[in-house]
Amino acid sequence: MLNIEEIKQILPHREPFLMVDRVDELEPGVKASGVKAISGNEWFFMGHFADKKVMPGVLIIEAIAQMGGIALLTMEEMKGKLAFLGRIKSARFREKVVPGDSLVLEAAIETVKESIGIGNGKAYVNGKLAASCELVFAIGEAE
Repeated sequence: MLNIEEIKQILPHREPFLMVDRVDELEPGVKASGVKAISGNEWFFMGHFADKKVMPGVLIIEAIAQMGGIALLTMEEMKGKLAFLGRIKSARFREKVVPGDSLVLEAAIETVKESIGIGNGKAYVNGKLAASCELVFAIGEAE
């Protein structure tokens, strides 16, 4: 299990754009899963939507991608590098994510070749699939 400070040692993201609060399961280069607790005070709720707060789908995908980045960047040969989101395919949204939800994130890495990682991910709320997608990462040097 990784806490927020350990996650910050892997990902370059910082609040308010860090979308992973905890990693519960990690197999470097294979998979990672964990949680983003959704507070009513999140910055994106100020305008999405003011009267009916809903987490933007693109930020749900970002949270999944950050979990995938953790799975990639904990591989010994990838430590200290950056994982850039290169492509999103087949994104599907099925459930709303609202204040008070725990967004359970899962990412699986299917292929890693040189500077490219390919995988897929899912996000759940209340045990229901909220979103899913396929992701391609471009892995680069941290400069």
